[in-house]
Amino acid sequence: MRIGIIGTGHIGGTIARKLKAVGHDIRVANSRGVQSVRSFAAEIGATAVDVSGAVRDVDAIIVAIPLPAMALLPKELFDSVPADVPIVDTSNYYPGMRDESIPEIEDGMPESVWVSKQLGRPVIKAFNNILAYSLAELGRPEGAPDRLAVAVGGDNPTSKQIVIALVNDAGFDPVDSGSLEDSWRQQPATPAYCCDYGIEMMRKGLAAAVKGMASGKRGRMAELFAQLGPDPSHADIVKMNRSLNPLA
Repeated sequence: MRIGIIGTGHIGGTIARKLKAVGHDIRVANSRGVQSVRSFAAEIGATAVDVSGAVRDVDAIIVAIPLPAMALLPKELFDSVPADVPIVDTSNYYPGMRDESIPEIEDGMPESVWVSKQLGRPVIKAFNNILAYSLAELGRPEGAPDRLAVAVGGDNPTSKQIVIALVNDAGFDPVDSGSLEDSWRQQPATPAYCCDYGIEMMRKGLAAAVKGMASGKRGRMAELFAQLGPDPSHADIVKMNRSLNPLA
C-alpha cells in the first residue's frame, strides 16, 4: 500500500519504520517541511514529502501529531482525497499535561470526533492506546501468545478493515472498539489505555469503560505521572495506567 504519514515523532516515526519494514510504500512529512524529514526518510527507505504530498495518491493516511495541532493543518488538505482512503488519527488529549483545554472535549465530545471536525473528514482512531516504547519494541508475529493489542474505532467498515490490517502488519492484534462515537473507550485514563494488554484483556478493558469517568481521572493520571519523575521506566508507566482502572 501507498501510505502517507504526517508526523515523525515517537508514534508516527515508529509506525513509518514498521510499515516500511513489511513492504509498504511510505511517504513521510511533518509541519516543518520536506528538508526536515529527508534524513529520517533516507534512514528507513521512505520518501520525504510535504504534507500535501503525504495525502496525494495514497491508499491510507496516518496523522500522528499532537491533538491540538490537528486544527493547524491546512483547511483544504484533504479536499482531493478520495472518500475511500482511510485517515487514521493517533492523537490523544492531555489537558494539564501538554494541551490547553478544548471546551467541546471537556463537554464530552469524543476526542477523535473533535479531530474529524477539524479535518473535515471521517477518521479511524488507532495507535493511540499503546505506549511509544511498546509500539517500537513489543510488536510480535501474528499468533504469538504474548502479542499486545491495539484498539481500532471508526464508522466506515471498509476503512476500518484497512486500518485493522495495518495494525496487524505493525505487530499487534487489532481489536474493533466500535464506532467513532464510542472511541472514548480508548482515550487516556480509560481501562484500555496504554496498559500493554493482550487481545482478551483489551476487549475487557474497552467493555469496562464508563462514559465520563475518564475525565475525572485525568488529573489523577497527571499527578501520578509527575510522581514517576523525569525519566520513568516503561514498566512504571504501565503499572500507573493499570492502577487507575484495575481489571480483575
